[in-house]
Amino acid sequence: MNICVFCASSQKIDPKYVHLATEVGTELARRGHTLVSGGATVSCMGAVTRAARAAGGRTVGVIPQVLVDIEIADTESDELVVTADMRERKGVMDARSDAFLVLPGGIGTLEELFEIWTARVLALHTKPLVILDPWGLYTPLRSLVEHMYDEGFTRANVFDAISWTTSVEEALTVLESPARPLQPSVEELGESTP
Repeated sequence: MNICVFCASSQKIDPKYVHLATEVGTELARRGHTLVSGGATVSCMGAVTRAARAAGGRTVGVIPQVLVDIEIADTESDELVVTADMRERKGVMDARSDAFLVLPGGIGTLEELFEIWTARVLALHTKPLVILDPWGLYTPLRSLVEHMYDEGFTRANVFDAISWTTSVEEALTVLESPARPLQPSVEELGESTP
C-alpha cells in the first residue's frame, strides 16, 4: 500500500513531533508499505522518510521545483518527483497514494488535509483518511467542524470521511482497513463545500 503522510516542515516545533514522525516511518516500513511524502529533508518530513528507509521501506518524495531550488529536496528518496508548483504536488501525491495519514503540522498540512477530506466527503475517492494526534493539536479543529455541523454548514458524512487516532499502531491499523464508501446526498452536491 502507498501511504501518503502529511506533516510538518517547521524546525521550531517540539522534538516530540519529530520523534512521532520517526516512529511512523519505521512502522510503515515494518508493515511493508511505501511512503509517499512531500519530498523534503526538514523537520517531520525528513524524519519520516529517513526512518522509513532505515527500516527498509521504499520512499517516494514529491516536491515543487521552488523547494528543490532552496536545497531541501530529499535526493535520497527511492523516487523523487519534482513538480512545477504546490498544486501539482498535491495532485501527484493524491494520485500516487492509496491512503492518507495526517500528523501534526501547520497551515500547509491543513491545506492538504482539507483537500483530501473534501474530496472524500464528496465521494470523489474512497481512500482512507486518518489523523494521528497524540497530544491534541487538532482538538480545536475537530470542535470547529462539530460546530460547523451544528450550524448546518456540513453534513454528517464529514465525520464518516475521517478517523481520529492517538497512536501509531491505531492509525496504521485503521489505514489498512477498507474505507467505507460515502454517498453524498443530492443536497450536498449542490453546496460549494462539504
